[in-house]
Amino acid sequence: MVAHLIRLKLALLRNGLRRSPLQLIGLILGALYGLGAVALGIAGLGVLRLAEVPVAETLVVLGGSALVLGWALAPILVAGVDLTLDPARFALFPIPRRQLLLGQGLAGLIGVPGLCTVLLLAATALTWARGWAPLVTALVCAVVALGLCVAVSRLAAALASELAASRRFRDVSSVLLLIPLVLLGPIIALAAQSLDAVGASGLVAAGEVLGWTPLGAAFSAPAAAAQGNGLEALAKIGVAAAALALAAWGWSAALARALLHPAGAGRRRAGKRHRGAGLFGLLPATPAGAVAARCLVYWLRDPRYGSGLVVVPLLPVVLYMASAGGGGDPLAGPFAVSGPIVGFVLAWSISADVSYDSTAFALHLAAGVRGRDDRLGRALALLAFGLPVTLVATAVPCVVAGQWEAFPALLGLALGSLLSGVGLSSVVSARYTVAVPLPGESPFKKPSGNVAQTMLVQTGGLLVLGALISPEIALALLWAGTGQAHWGWLGLAAGAVLGPALAAGGVVLGGRWLDARGPETFASLTRAR
Repeated sequence: MVAHLIRLKLALLRNGLRRSPLQLIGLILGALYGLGAVALGIAGLGVLRLAEVPVAETLVVLGGSALVLGWALAPILVAGVDLTLDPARFALFPIPRRQLLLGQGLAGLIGVPGLCTVLLLAATALTWARGWAPLVTALVCAVVALGLCVAVSRLAAALASELAASRRFRDVSSVLLLIPLVLLGPIIALAAQSLDAVGASGLVAAGEVLGWTPLGAAFSAPAAAAQGNGLEALAKIGVAAAALALAAWGWSAALARALLHPAGAGRRRAGKRHRGAGLFGLLPATPAGAVAARCLVYWLRDPRYGSGLVVVPLLPVVLYMASAGGGGDPLAGPFAVSGPIVGFVLAWSISADVSYDSTAFALHLAAGVRGRDDRLGRALALLAFGLPVTLVATAVPCVVAGQWEAFPALLGLALGSLLSGVGLSSVVSARYTVAVPLPGESPFKKPSGNVAQTMLVQTGGLLVLGALISPEIALALLWAGTGQAHWGWLGLAAGAVLGPALAAGGVVLGGRWLDARGPETFASLTRAR
């Protein structure tokens, strides 16, 4: 059975590569990049054999702890919940849990990350080839560390998959997981400053602490053996083995629960009553008004939309850190264009609106909703909150810098970015569908699909939007270069005139396109399931 699961994983990988040549190219490029990094790591581990034991221990422990932590966080932060060999799909098969655990664990090593990890862990023997005791200890610890990486990764994926079935968890996780991800740049900058402050002694102290934790114990035990501290080496091996056993037990429990209660099979709450029509009663009783009300409900309650909104208030923070950082003129860096960037992010978010509808888009076709009403309703739903948010994001840099003379030029650019972007998104979403998480799935899930087309559409959309708002950009640059106020006011006029015109044009053109190819659009959505 274990061999069968491994063959199944290889078959899934092979079929995915056959289906998409671009995915094959991506795998080859990823393998080349990963193996290049591994070659550098192996060379570094070989050089550490010549270093003193405390120095080698510190570097190996810090690197190994980061490796284990990366395996634990990768299923959530990088690729979402891994659907390959999903445990819920084996619920109807009488497979012993021990065989399923072992098969999934070995299958989890198939791929570029698994191969690179195996090579790096095996190469730690180069660092500790200083006698038979540290060498044997390093080999044993490499096996334990590899098992720990797989166990914590599968445990994290299983827990995320189970918790993702909860609506409340999806909403909260959108905030908790995306905030540190968006603020990764400032966090790294602060960490670099902290490292400069603590110096090498701080790194040594961190290595000593991590050496007694589940993250670094397996990487510190060979150093203890190399220094002749056999009891310390055994104690650290025990810490690593206990962590592996605990992670494997948690993974086994999560797997048993997934087999008995597959995700998505939750119970609906009974007796919950809803009164009134909600947003549908507040907006006009027209096709466009109904579409706008439905989209606003999505923006408020669908975590796939909410996870994107979390990024918006964090953008000015990131841009501020990338600019003067409080030590100079805030308007001299990217912080000045917070409003235009926020406007673009909000406008481009509806470029995948039809894709998020999935098969529910059939209701639009069955009800005979005109394409123009569909486009207008989606645009109005976004502008209902996107316009005030963009205005605030544009005003924040002026408030921080105390330079309100820049507000007209920046506001014109922000209005052009938002409104022209809405028109462009109205056209793009009527023509192209992209691979997105299905309704009810985790917003962190990374579905397989037309990744190359999605990247091309995203890049092309950015270039086209730049061309559409080129008048506002030119006028803003003229104001920045000359300092003459009339250029800023002309930029505001351009954004206030060209933006709504392009938005209206995009709604009309996208509506005609949707009317002409509505069935084809729906067919592409059903293929993405």
